[in-house]
Amino acid sequence: MPITSAEGSADSVSAAGPIMLELVDEDGRTIGTAEKLSAHVAPGRLHRAFSVFLFDDRGRLLLQRRALGKYHSPGVWSNTCCGHPYPDEPPFVAAARRTGEELGLAPALMREAGTVRYNHPDPASGLVEQEYNHLFVGTVTAEPQPDPEEIGETAFVTPAELDALMAEYPFSAWFMTVLDAARPVVREITGDAAGW
Repeated sequence: MPITSAEGSADSVSAAGPIMLELVDEDGRTIGTAEKLSAHVAPGRLHRAFSVFLFDDRGRLLLQRRALGKYHSPGVWSNTCCGHPYPDEPPFVAAARRTGEELGLAPALMREAGTVRYNHPDPASGLVEQEYNHLFVGTVTAEPQPDPEEIGETAFVTPAELDALMAEYPFSAWFMTVLDAARPVVREITGDAAGW
């Protein structure tokens, strides 16, 4: 399980102004917008999100360890990429965009894998992930070139290596929820031999 470090500082502040998210109802219909941080303040406001799971040609999952400078869940391992579409941005487009921004690569294949709704508090920050999450599963052929402001490390893992990593290091509160929800499509993409 090779782990690759990202170089650089994780202390940047966006000069572009507040990042806005889409608020949704329980059926995923847009009902408004909210500033990103305010949507995560307890008890949280239900908003649209996405999670990406990319696999190499050996069926290994690309994980990322979130940069230590992240305001939410810093330093924990998580799925390949996750985030929030901008208002009116299709989730598939947002997932592809963020994968490029965070990891410096484009999926060779990416397909929808359903949605999952969850409410996960982050004990470290006190923030809450109250999300209607669109799931995407795909493949990658290039090596990641992570943005060090977003990602501290990356690793390609087998299911057994994932279990070992999870026994030793903290993972994002949402990780198992989104992985379990995406597993049917993960198995279609990776095949039975990969063991997912």
